[in-house]
Amino acid sequence: MTGKLSDYNQKRNFERTLEPKGRTEASNEGLRFVVQHHMARREHYDLRLEWEGVLLSWAVPKGPSYNIHDKRLAIMVEDHPLEYRNFEGTIPKGEYGGGVVMLWDEGYWEPYENVEQGLRKGELKFILRGRRLKGKWVLVRLKAKAGEKQDNWLLLKEKDEHVKIDEGISAFSTSIRTGRTMAEIEAGEEEKIIRNPFSRVNVQLAKLVNVIPKDADWLYELKYDGYRIVAFVEGNSVRLITRNGNDYANRFHSVASSLIDLAAGRAMVLDGEMAITDESGKTDFQALQNYLKNPQAHNLTYIIFDLLALDGVDFRGRRLIDRKEMLETLMENAPSNLYYSRHVSGNGKESFAAACEADMEGIIGKKFDSFYSGTRSGDWIKLKCDKRQEFVIGGYSQSDKKTSGISSLLLGVYEGEELVYAGRAGTGMSEADMNTLEEKFENIKRQDPPFKVAPKARLRPKEKLTWLEPELVAEIKFAEWTKDNLLRQASFKGLRTDKDPREIKKEKAEDELQPESSAIEVERSMITNANSIIIAGIKITNPDKVLFDEPEITKEDVIRYYAKVSEYMLPYVRRRILTAVRCPRGISQTCFYKKHPGPESSNVVTIPITTSSGKTEDYFYIENLSGLISEAQMGTLEFHIWGSRVDELEKPDIMVFDLDPDEGMDLSRVRQGARDMKSILAELSLDSYLKTSGGKGYHVVVPIKPSMTWDTFHDFAKRVAEVMEHKWPDRYTSNVRKAKRADKIFIDWIRNGRGATSIAPYSIRARKGAKVSMPIAWDELDIVDPDGVSMADALLRIGGNDPWKDFFQNN
Repeated sequence: MTGKLSDYNQKRNFERTLEPKGRTEASNEGLRFVVQHHMARREHYDLRLEWEGVLLSWAVPKGPSYNIHDKRLAIMVEDHPLEYRNFEGTIPKGEYGGGVVMLWDEGYWEPYENVEQGLRKGELKFILRGRRLKGKWVLVRLKAKAGEKQDNWLLLKEKDEHVKIDEGISAFSTSIRTGRTMAEIEAGEEEKIIRNPFSRVNVQLAKLVNVIPKDADWLYELKYDGYRIVAFVEGNSVRLITRNGNDYANRFHSVASSLIDLAAGRAMVLDGEMAITDESGKTDFQALQNYLKNPQAHNLTYIIFDLLALDGVDFRGRRLIDRKEMLETLMENAPSNLYYSRHVSGNGKESFAAACEADMEGIIGKKFDSFYSGTRSGDWIKLKCDKRQEFVIGGYSQSDKKTSGISSLLLGVYEGEELVYAGRAGTGMSEADMNTLEEKFENIKRQDPPFKVAPKARLRPKEKLTWLEPELVAEIKFAEWTKDNLLRQASFKGLRTDKDPREIKKEKAEDELQPESSAIEVERSMITNANSIIIAGIKITNPDKVLFDEPEITKEDVIRYYAKVSEYMLPYVRRRILTAVRCPRGISQTCFYKKHPGPESSNVVTIPITTSSGKTEDYFYIENLSGLISEAQMGTLEFHIWGSRVDELEKPDIMVFDLDPDEGMDLSRVRQGARDMKSILAELSLDSYLKTSGGKGYHVVVPIKPSMTWDTFHDFAKRVAEVMEHKWPDRYTSNVRKAKRADKIFIDWIRNGRGATSIAPYSIRARKGAKVSMPIAWDELDIVDPDGVSMADALLRIGGNDPWKDFFQNN
């Protein structure tokens, strides 16, 4: 008998009651909660919160209330098994809790403090994401009276957008799961939830074509870069089914919850793409991969483009245009993470050109009167702005120059039952990608090649080939197919867990859909070709140029990184004078500092500035994403910023202290230096923020109200460094001379002068490994090294809580 559930089991006779037997179990679906309306000896509601393999349970006599002035008694009772969240029915009279039980609400809950501490302290705060109960709530333990055996708490609604002036629950009198009333449950009546007319479906697939059809009876939509998902919604349940039949509802539960809200009890089947979108609405497949590893992104979106069934009626035999019209009406007031995929009637040529110019993946064409056949019938077509498709990973190579890691992936496609070798992908893999791939490869290695005809190991540099079971699918971008049917300039974009490897075949354009004119191909070559691509509206030349070795990072990788972090980086960079570190041939060649705009500069703003010598010279700054990407296109790897904005150039507002340790110093001393700096600044009533330098030390950054002159600002920074030096003379020095730094940390205050710069937050460093100067929280000081954040790590982190979110509110 499980210890946590011993009380539960002892109170029940499982030969008489249909309640589940008590056993603890692990759940990987997020923290569930359920509220059960229980008509026992006394009517009450049972609030149950999943924690550590059981349901923590409270009996709430009057039920929860949305009115913040209502204090609802909640009596903590024995833990219940997780399976109890599915129990609805009648407990026989004479048994413990005899009476009718209704599933009144269910969903997910999220504590916003330590649960164990909250239970011990007697104050548990949490968020409920149910159909009927939403928002912030708190359970507060009451002080026990003498001789009292009950563990009494109060359930209170906390202030948020869900607060009501009444209790807000009396209108709900039916089961969230079956639609039955208490009387109907007691009478054993059948559930009242409408079911969908089918429980599985083969998705409609698009044929690849090269040109737009001439006839006008086509609709065109954007091609989205995510996971194809068919959503089955019934009552309070949702299944999110991928191409290979997996249910991702537990991975995308925020979308699942919104679909339940959209359906409001109706049954429906929807077809769409699950994606991460940026502020411009573009989908980002790599960001979706990052979300699946660390699901903290706030812009997960289900883009819905078809309605296959509604209210138990199968719509697949209806015209596409009719399905789209009903879908648009259905989604008029949809939650923000559900998006209706709009279309254009005709004008395919213009739609394709616009999609490519905006750096989208391409477009999908659909015959407006087509039925949903669930095949690749030619009623749907796709045109891609660049070449990319899925490939099966059949092995990998490792150069003798590396002791570990992956040099390139060996890729294939299926022709019938045989896996045919299609080439290699040796770029596009971040350090995090390599770690993930190596972990997945470990258990699928094999002795013989899975390919029909296996590739041979290269001799220069000498390499080793390792064969794998053909179980993993990768999305690959490439320039073209060679005459030998091999990929040219292939780049890894991510793993596809939603695709069945046996379905991966070489995509070929359908000749029968190509009109005589090939004008669209001409337009496409103007937009993107093997030597250039467009990112954020900027033409990127030589995207495959390798800028970093070990790991290999291309120019395209760098520019896509800056595009993805721009939302976080630009608040610290825009409208500040820049000094750029450019490495047009990569960090292995000569890099140089650039302070002044040149004839090649575009999307930057030139500003004349009088220097300390009295001479006026042109400097530059950027305003937006286009400026950031334009600089990266010209080979800029590092962005260094002034401590003031151009709006108030002579009044600095960001002070930076760079902790520069002597060679070989133990990292624990550098971390203590950051803490000491923070304590000195706190004594001066200044808020400080922490970031990695991407090198040996940390940067402590202070937002300052723009009121001081540069001289005052500079002198103040120097005095702070001198305080550190005088208080701990054996640890720190404010002297710039290297001879004075022996076994000490130099507190670099000099970068706080007019014309001096410091590395911008989120900037890559032009050093081995492409580390990032990354904002981190103070409580991460002991776990994140000064050079411990790679580009891939930075992209994973931006989906979570921003440790600097209050930065500009504190100056």
